[in-house]
Order: sequence, then structure tokens, then C-alpha cells
Amino acid sequence: MDQVAIVTGAGSGIGKACAQALIQEGWSVVLTGRHLQTLQAAIDEVSGSSQRAVAMACDVGDEAAVKALFAQTVSRFGRLDLLFNNAGISPKASTPDELPGDEWRQCVNTNLNGMFYCLAAAFGVMRHQTPRGGRIINNGSISASAPRPGSIAYTATKHAVSGLTKTASLDGRAFDIAVGQIDIGNVASDMTLKMAQGVPQADGSIRAEPRMDMQAVVSTFMGMVRLPLSANVLFTTVMATNMPYVGRG
Repeated sequence: MDQVAIVTGAGSGIGKACAQALIQEGWSVVLTGRHLQTLQAAIDEVSGSSQRAVAMACDVGDEAAVKALFAQTVSRFGRLDLLFNNAGISPKASTPDELPGDEWRQCVNTNLNGMFYCLAAAFGVMRHQTPRGGRIINNGSISASAPRPGSIAYTATKHAVSGLTKTASLDGRAFDIAVGQIDIGNVASDMTLKMAQGVPQADGSIRAEPRMDMQAVVSTFMGMVRLPLSANVLFTTVMATNMPYVGRG
């Protein structure tokens, strides 16, 4: 029986790399995000993916759109074995008084509400399918433990994601649903170019930070994916070895 996955935020960065790894390992994968053309381009980069991958546009902050996405996935593939709850955004760095309310709400709607909508939809599929169960991996952040200056919206949502992970892991036990979280620090991508140039530190200085190769994240993610449902990595952190994290501040 084919294994089926949904990867949110799959058009670039971590989501794209992990979705492509799943395709290469033989999974049927729904890549979703807001830009259909970008998603399709990610699929086209993987040889032999035409029968195993499909792009579906969805804004995870739209509950109705999320429900439609999961319904379309089940209609096409028959079941769902994995959700990589990856989609997220980060507002520009600012102190709390300088962060516009609409940017706060947009961040919360994508990073927290959107993650909940997807997690809830996955539960609804996984608990009722045969064979029952599946795996959900939430993309958290090292900011869930040690925030950066000027990141109040992003950090607050990632702390909340850890709460989603813990509670959903508990709630999933009765239905053979394993829920875990991957916290990632300083992976080399277009989104982290500024880290190589210099970013604010807790002491007020601006310093460049080391970054790690994307393959380190993919390898960690696939290690979680390959576990039997009888085993779960509840939380794991993968980070550039020399980045300021332990002892930050």
C-alpha cells in the first residue's frame, strides 16, 4: 500500500526539500502552499514524480480551504499517513510597540491557526481510516526555547506550537497517531541569507551566524518519518553546530 503525505509550505526551503525527499523515497505526496506554479516547479525537479506527487494550492490560514485540501487528498489517494505541518511566516524584526496589529494577526493566523487547522484535519482522517493512524510532524523553531530580539510574534506562535505538539501527542495515543516536532536552527536557504551577513544578538551587537546544509534537516526529518508508529520523536532539535543557541543572551 502506498504511503501518502501532505507537506505544507512546500514551494521553497525546508518544505520543498522534505517533500522532494519523500517523493524520492516512494511516497505519494501532496505539496501545498499559496503559489501553485512554485509547487509544480518543485515537483518537476524530481525525476519520475508525475505519478506520485501533486500540487494543490491552499492558504493554511483559511479553515475551509484546509478542509477542502484534506478532502481532495483522500479522494485522490485514499488515505493519509503523514502530515508535515511546515508552513509559517516571520514578520520583520521589531519591538512589541512597533509591530502593527495586522502583522501580529497574520503571523498568528498562519503559524498557529493554520497549524491547528491542518493538525485537526489530519486527525479527522487518520483516526477513521483503515489501517488507522498516521504521523504528524510540526515544524517548530529554536525560538520556541530561546527567542531572538525583535521576534515577539514569531516566538509566541512557536511556543504555542510546542503546546499543540504535546497535547496532540497525548490525544493521538488512542488513535495510533504519533505527533512530534522538529526545531530547526540556521539552515542555509534564501530565507536565512541575512544570518550570513549579520543579525542582531541579545547583547545588541550585529554578528554573522553559521548555517548548516539543508541535507542535515532532511536527514533528521526522514529519520522521524521512517519510525514505526509504535515509536515517536516528540521533540528534536537540529542546528548549526556553532550557532548561538545554548547560552544565547
